[in-house]
Amino acid sequence: MSGQFGRAALKELLCGPRARVPRLLVRPSSGKPDAVRRRLVGEVIRRSERRSFQLVGMKMLRAPESVLAELYRHHRGKPFYAALLSHMRSGPVVAMVWGGPNVVGTSRVMVGLTDPAEAGHGTIRGDFSLHMRRNLTHASVEGAQREIRLWFQSGELVDWADDGCRGSLYPA
Repeated sequence: MSGQFGRAALKELLCGPRARVPRLLVRPSSGKPDAVRRRLVGEVIRRSERRSFQLVGMKMLRAPESVLAELYRHHRGKPFYAALLSHMRSGPVVAMVWGGPNVVGTSRVMVGLTDPAEAGHGTIRGDFSLHMRRNLTHASVEGAQREIRLWFQSGELVDWADDGCRGSLYPA
């Protein structure tokens, strides 16, 4: 979980039609319907910003069935799959993309384990989740590129450099 992501690759991510997503710079996340319903999306954002992550993209929407099927394809055939999709369709989600140094490793710790009973105190899930299947947030690491493309078009992601797509989110 170490390394750096170059400006050219970031430009490709934010500006290019076939953008690659680096494992160490950006990660998608979402406030699941339970986070929206319980008014905890702001807490997720606050904790991410306090870690000096930078919000690269965000939108609130009702997740299309096709997006959910692709997002959770690795759970197909499992006993909880139908309930998971039903929960994710039960209300709006807030899809986000966060960037920053070591965003992947740091966010794994910040979000906490899936099961709130095992998630540590001080993690989002440890502090606020009520149930393993109502764990407030989805934070992808392994499928970052695929998941960002599910939720966002490349033009919807923000490059915070003053000169638009010619710059870098984190100048050298």
